[in-house]
Amino acid sequence: MSENPYAEKPWLKNYDPGVQPHIDYPKINIYEFLDKSASDFGSRTAIWFMKNKISYKKLKDLTERLATALVNLGVKKGDVVAIMIPNFPQFIISYYGILKAGAIATACSVLHTDHELSYQLNDSGAEVIIAWDNQIEKIQKIQDRTRLRHVIITNVFDYTPMAPRNPPEISGTKQLINLVNNTKPNPPKFETDFEGVASLQYTGGTTGLPKGAMLTHRNIVSNCIAVGTWASTEFRRGKETILTNLPLFHIYGQTVCMNLHIYMGSTIALNPDPRDQKSLFEIIKSTSPTMFPGVPTMYMRLLERDDLEDYAKDMKSIRVCNTGAAPMPPEVLKDFEERTGGIIIEGYGLTETSPVACTNPFFGERKIGSVGMPIPDTEIRLVEIADHTKIVPRGEPGEVLIKGPQVMKGYWNKPEATEDQIKDRWLLTGDIATMDEDGYFYIVDRKKDMINVSGFKVYPRELEDVLFEYEAVEKAAVIGIPNPDIPGSEKVKAYIVLKDGYKENEEMELEIKEFCRKTVSPYKVPKFIEFRKELPETLVGKVLRKDLKDIEARRRGEEV
Repeated sequence: MSENPYAEKPWLKNYDPGVQPHIDYPKINIYEFLDKSASDFGSRTAIWFMKNKISYKKLKDLTERLATALVNLGVKKGDVVAIMIPNFPQFIISYYGILKAGAIATACSVLHTDHELSYQLNDSGAEVIIAWDNQIEKIQKIQDRTRLRHVIITNVFDYTPMAPRNPPEISGTKQLINLVNNTKPNPPKFETDFEGVASLQYTGGTTGLPKGAMLTHRNIVSNCIAVGTWASTEFRRGKETILTNLPLFHIYGQTVCMNLHIYMGSTIALNPDPRDQKSLFEIIKSTSPTMFPGVPTMYMRLLERDDLEDYAKDMKSIRVCNTGAAPMPPEVLKDFEERTGGIIIEGYGLTETSPVACTNPFFGERKIGSVGMPIPDTEIRLVEIADHTKIVPRGEPGEVLIKGPQVMKGYWNKPEATEDQIKDRWLLTGDIATMDEDGYFYIVDRKKDMINVSGFKVYPRELEDVLFEYEAVEKAAVIGIPNPDIPGSEKVKAYIVLKDGYKENEEMELEIKEFCRKTVSPYKVPKFIEFRKELPETLVGKVLRKDLKDIEARRRGEEV
């Protein structure tokens, strides 16, 4: 066997038939996906939203009108324009309109605080923002502390049957629908800049301040085409409907629910509120989606419904679900598949990889608990945490390094951070994983979350998966807290949300610890268990262990 088992690319022999390891990517701008689909499927519904349909031909027209309007407002090639819109058609119109104007899009979460929004706007240098009108108070509050020159607002009903004909202008803002309706399409023409930045996608900021990942047209185009090729045996161009419950301002939703499916000529069925399950089931009934990307907490919440089986017949159209963004507990995956008949494909990626790097095959062996294998043109190797020049043997945990056309150009205005993160075109992810003999990868945990118990390594995810298997546990998170008796050592603490009907008491705590003792080594068993009503999470359901660590630090009287 080679000293570098990753150089052998053992995953290639397990690719589905027809999936090639290398693809010749066209040197195009992302908006050419829309142009091609509008040419091929002009009358097909591109966006379904609140029972309103927008065809590909109409969507192309709307984006070109907006691009022209932005240029008329002074937007130049390479300028940054912010979007702060939930899953409305206006997000897609804005994103493609910005790119057609030659500008760079930066998506802001509608959950941003004043401080988070002003930071992103200032760091990106955005002078224009296109926003949901219920965010106007937040924007105006911080506008004087930013470079914003134009605030363009839009209402949830602007592209629905209830749309107002001429919404009133509000002082200090412009109405998106008026700009679009009153501008003839005449977008500027540019030479293709395949390596130019298309999107500034900000990381979650779990360590330090958020950083803007510079994703180029090449990054996103190649990622969409590679994923589309991976799914080509299962999905047909111009035939599919994607149920879009993931927020489009997150990179997972942006690529897997929007750009990929614009490329594929699919219908994008938008759910404006991912927490509204009633709305979700109504969309499923109305649109018969064929694909449902989600995150673990989304599937968990669906499993909590006593009437899930009542909707199962409407869900039969969904051929494949996929999950990412956070670890998927195997018990949740099995339970969901048993109760709905759907198949969940687990994958892995990061904002810095546009985001898809790994996924399980559609027809080949799907290994539960694995994030699958690298997609075409993507290489992964595992190295020692303390020395990135040393490859770890197959089966041993190591830090994940990724190389491929989807790896970001770098961090916006942060050359030192870029140098720290990208070494000789390899992206250092901070994730710990193992690889099996077939080239399937298993994410163990984040490097920064690893717990040191008197020199023994404890990976929180391993213990969280064990806790999920206990019948009373609905959610779990594990962190290390300082051991005052042994400097540099930690103790394991678990935070647990119990299912309805179970009591938070000492007896339950002892039962959970005893359950863990039967499965993991003694040093991995939680020394402390804290019951909570909820856990701090990101919008895509990733538990914020940093917030739990901050809580513990404050309890110890430390500054955070």
